[in-house]
Amino acid sequence: MPTRPDTGAGRPGDRRSLPVHQDDLCVARVPLFSGLTRAEQEQVATVARPTRLGTDEVVYTAGQDVSQLLVVHTGRVKISRVTADGHEQIVRVLGPGDFVGESSFLDGGRPDHAASAVETTSLCVFRHQELHELVARHPSIGLRMLQTLSRRLSQTEERLGAAISTDVSARLADHLLSLPGRRTDDGLQVELPLAKKDVASLLDTTPESLSRQLRRLSDSGLVALGPGRRITLLDVDALLTMGGQG
Repeated sequence: MPTRPDTGAGRPGDRRSLPVHQDDLCVARVPLFSGLTRAEQEQVATVARPTRLGTDEVVYTAGQDVSQLLVVHTGRVKISRVTADGHEQIVRVLGPGDFVGESSFLDGGRPDHAASAVETTSLCVFRHQELHELVARHPSIGLRMLQTLSRRLSQTEERLGAAISTDVSARLADHLLSLPGRRTDDGLQVELPLAKKDVASLLDTTPESLSRQLRRLSDSGLVALGPGRRITLLDVDALLTMGGQG
């Protein structure tokens, strides 16, 4: 019978338990647990609750009592807030190896954001009580958690500074350059991780403005717009200069 984490989500969707394979431990992908030996990682995996989410399935909403650490194994989860005028503002997107829930673990508060799956996603879920015991046995976990929080704070400050001091084209260039890509005969091929409306939210702009900027980059010969979310970066140096990295 399917099991579910106590995330407080309103719609269970196709959430179901997954087996923990010894050759593919979700904890082995997470920097949080990278300081542990393989044997210790396997011990940690025994208390993890593997869980699958369907596309757009809500993990939890702002203000819910979610006393768990959620580790992304495969897929992606978006973290978002609702602005005063009712618009969704995407804060960040979690991929394999990323995690969320450490703030409420450290301060006991409830989240001020919502989390939902961007695509079919598998998670490893740890109740906070279990996490307390893990940190007590393996202090390196707590240290890496604090390091991650510090890095996120720095990224938030950088993003805020960029939103104030740079235009949309510069933020878009930076975003495209940050995406994983593969070399082709034409250039560096990347794929937008989210729908364009969500990328616009992530870059603190509107979908219309994002579309205009993509067309301008294409018309200028800096990128080639492919099918779906695929984009080929034709002039990386020019994009670096545009983003202020050149």
